[in-house]
Amino acid sequence: MPPSNRLFDEFARLAIDAAGAAQGVRREAETVFKAQIERLIRDMDIASREEVDVLRDLVAALRSQNDTLAARVAALEGKAAGVETAATKPESK
Repeated sequence: MPPSNRLFDEFARLAIDAAGAAQGVRREAETVFKAQIERLIRDMDIASREEVDVLRDLVAALRSQNDTLAARVAALEGKAAGVETAATKPESK
């Protein structure tokens, strides 16, 4: 029986080594594939998630500022219309 156990041990060791080599090849292929995809995206000049988040926050702030300024303009136009109406009214004696 000892020779067959040794044979099984050798087969097991060979299978483990082959599995380790296959995992190494898989990791290397994933690394190369990921690098190629990253290069492709970088060459396409696509915005990163961080850039999109910053722009979204900037747009929200500008929208709020625009709403505030629109309200101020409307108030000033209302005052100007009131002044013009008062100025064009004939004075009563």
